[in-house]
Amino acid sequence: MIKLKGNSNGTFLFLVGNFSKIRQAGFSQNPYGNPIFENKNINMKYRNLGNSGLMVSEISLGTWLTTGLGIEKQTAFEVLKKAVDSGINFLDTADMYNRGESEKVLGEFIQTIRREEVILATKVFGPMSDHWMTQGLSMRHIRNACEASLKRLQTDYIDLYQCHRYDIDTPLEETCYAMHNLVERGLILHWGVSQWTAVQITNAMRICEKNGWRKPISNQPVYNMLNRGLETDVMDVCEKEGLGLVVYSPLAQGLLTGKYRRNHTPEDSRLASTVMNAWFPTKRMTEEYWDLQDKLEALAHELNATLGELALAWILTKKPISSCITGASRPSQVDSNLGCLKLELSADIMERIEGILNNAPVDQYTGARIGYGIIKRGY
Repeated sequence: MIKLKGNSNGTFLFLVGNFSKIRQAGFSQNPYGNPIFENKNINMKYRNLGNSGLMVSEISLGTWLTTGLGIEKQTAFEVLKKAVDSGINFLDTADMYNRGESEKVLGEFIQTIRREEVILATKVFGPMSDHWMTQGLSMRHIRNACEASLKRLQTDYIDLYQCHRYDIDTPLEETCYAMHNLVERGLILHWGVSQWTAVQITNAMRICEKNGWRKPISNQPVYNMLNRGLETDVMDVCEKEGLGLVVYSPLAQGLLTGKYRRNHTPEDSRLASTVMNAWFPTKRMTEEYWDLQDKLEALAHELNATLGELALAWILTKKPISSCITGASRPSQVDSNLGCLKLELSADIMERIEGILNNAPVDQYTGARIGYGIIKRGY
């Protein structure tokens, strides 16, 4: 049983179970949507993951290219500990990240903390060996993959199990039932999707509703200031259907931190790493981008913030967003990412950012900008 008791200072005490554990926290009004949960002790804010009761930190930690691959285990532990100590409770990985090595390292780390205080998210779809049958979203592979992930993560349940991509070779009904079945068996608590289209998400919701199955509660797409395709229709659909967005690559793999310059690549950066630079968005490093970066940095300077903090704060203004999945190869980068939480962007600042970016999706019929929050008028 959970009781809520008000304090004279406007905060709340969550009295859990037999009152052996008391967590002080407060609620503040989110200027961009519903009220959000705020941990007064560690300056972290939390949002519901879609329509579920899961409360996830606005900034979360992902493990792609780092944990189990790009950094040593000891460094990975230091990054994870820094994240958890800072109030980050949403830890994201995938079975295919270095073919299970990321999950193994995360699983070892979980043994050093209280499991109930973090939300573990992993994914299924990608190939786990050179054999063609060890991939996809069939009932068979989902079951096998989930049981294997549980072993690597050294836990008896997964908080959020995500379909890493859409499987065109498996009937959607089979995938939806397979995920529902895992919930019924207690192996996962919730399921979600990643990089699905608006139509695919809508179809999955209708199938689950028709059959009384557990519906997905989240979508994990790529989203940042430079990649706004999500705003075409997926963001609106997720908001309507009650799916929380946990977006990855919010800093465009570090490009939007401001540490890269026209003629300079830091030696300790992802781009300079032969292990982690394979998917770096070098195609965006044009003269047009450098001009854009200069303007955004000037605006960030006015706000006493960094470009990275501005980029993350901009994403968090979008109501359907539950969390930004950030990466870190050292503990100090966790601190840098959390700096965005101090920013509250006014309507005027948002308008100035929009004027600088000038890259919201365009309506295919009228050519008008149709990004999320942009009022659509006329024909």
